[in-house]
Amino acid sequence: MAIGNTDGVGLPPGENLRRQFERDVLAGLSTTQKTLPCKYLYDEAGSKLFEAICDLDDYYLTRTEAAIFTRALDEMASVLGREAQLIEPGAGNCEKAEPLLAAMDNPSAYYPLDISREILLQAQQRIQQRLPQLEIVPIIGDFTADDVWGRLPQSGARKVIFFPGSTIGNFSHEQARALLIRFAGQLNPGDGLLLGADLVKDSVVLERAYHDSNHVTEAFNKNLLNRINSELNGDFNTEAFAHRAFYHSFRQRVEMHLVSLVEQQVSVSGRQFQFAEGETIHTENSHKYTLPDLQDLLRNTGFSPEKYWTDNKQHYAIYYAQIP
Repeated sequence: MAIGNTDGVGLPPGENLRRQFERDVLAGLSTTQKTLPCKYLYDEAGSKLFEAICDLDDYYLTRTEAAIFTRALDEMASVLGREAQLIEPGAGNCEKAEPLLAAMDNPSAYYPLDISREILLQAQQRIQQRLPQLEIVPIIGDFTADDVWGRLPQSGARKVIFFPGSTIGNFSHEQARALLIRFAGQLNPGDGLLLGADLVKDSVVLERAYHDSNHVTEAFNKNLLNRINSELNGDFNTEAFAHRAFYHSFRQRVEMHLVSLVEQQVSVSGRQFQFAEGETIHTENSHKYTLPDLQDLLRNTGFSPEKYWTDNKQHYAIYYAQIP
């Protein structure tokens, strides 16, 4: 049984991550349109809240993606080939990779990358029990940073980057291109990418998914303020902010904001920030794609689209592409 280093490979000190969090938060709150990077929504508490969101009736995406995987899992595993390495940026609890790894033909290794250490290590233990011969090496860190990719073990095995869900939609179109170019730079000719993306659809369906009747998405969004209070000596009153999510049809994206309900002043790491009543913090985008958009994105970032799977309503798609 091969078990990867449970602290990751060259785990960056927690203080460095905290300082980067602080820099990003202070910079984002200093802009005219206040923003907070959506990656910071996914601390341990945020990741658990997101898991709860995925179980909601209002959140169509998880059910739709799961149905596609159930129907096409064996075909996907066949496409990925024998003894491939699976690399998953933003792996979270690894629940999507686990059945894929079980279906694959003798995968040589699994490298989940994520900033949430505890959830990643719990997932490692769970998968290792099911697949005891699989080498699993968690990499703790931000997959948008170069140093994280530099800590991946090197081997001659075929590599496949697994990027399910709708994470690609959290990036602007320019950022998505840059990210896929980064992915392509980690791969050799014949290596692959299995990419999930949410598709353009009726705005009512979209807005209900991001503004659920159980208010779990609201708790998920506001948890970012709780995290700032806890880690950066902030004094946000979460009751003085409201969750707002809406579909911007021209930009083909759902936007999530936190709206200040009153005029107020907030302190973070000793810095003071003024909020007008109605002013927002933009916390997340979720861009939606058409199938032609996805094909163009892949072709323009060094990949050759080979195959895709979708549902009968074309609400969601999973693309397999290779480095030519």
